[in-house]
Amino acid sequence: MELNHDQHDALVELLNIGFGRAGASLSKLTNQRVLLEVPRVAVHPITHLNQSLGKIVEDRVASVHQVFKGPVSGDALLLLDPIAASTLTELLTDVPSLTLELDASSREVFTEVGNILLNACLGTFGNLLSVPISFSVPEVDIASIHEVVDRLLEHGDGFRYALIVTAGFRLRDSAVTGYVVIVLTVQSLKRLLEALDRWQLTDE
Repeated sequence: MELNHDQHDALVELLNIGFGRAGASLSKLTNQRVLLEVPRVAVHPITHLNQSLGKIVEDRVASVHQVFKGPVSGDALLLLDPIAASTLTELLTDVPSLTLELDASSREVFTEVGNILLNACLGTFGNLLSVPISFSVPEVDIASIHEVVDRLLEHGDGFRYALIVTAGFRLRDSAVTGYVVIVLTVQSLKRLLEALDRWQLTDE
């Protein structure tokens, strides 16, 4: 299952709306301007996820993971390498990080960033489909990318797809790149694509 050109553009437009909301929420939280760049989106079968993510992230990643449920259900993750995650929390809080990886306070900030960003993306999907989406409590972990993907593969069938969204954070003349991964069942992805098609028709 692949996105056609129009669906891809519509999805980027929707995610950009979600990113705008997330940036506004982070700006309000930190009292400084936070911009999220126009996202790039790719769709892969979940069985190709290790290979796809292995090309763009280092072996170890800091992740925020949330399960979401509703007519569209699945898993959502924010992934950054641990140093980038620590850098991002330092930029957001103005508190120098004592280590190159996430300490307890950095984990708390990173969790909140993930919560805001993932909820903004998935909330946009919920609005598009006119359905409520509920979220689990976010979980933070630092592990190899293969461990993260293997955990996703263990829960649920292999007939799922992953949207990989490149998320660029820009604040105080610094840039940090992360990745949002949204894992959907075939049925959920079909519903999303059908909703994108309807949205495009009403938007014309």
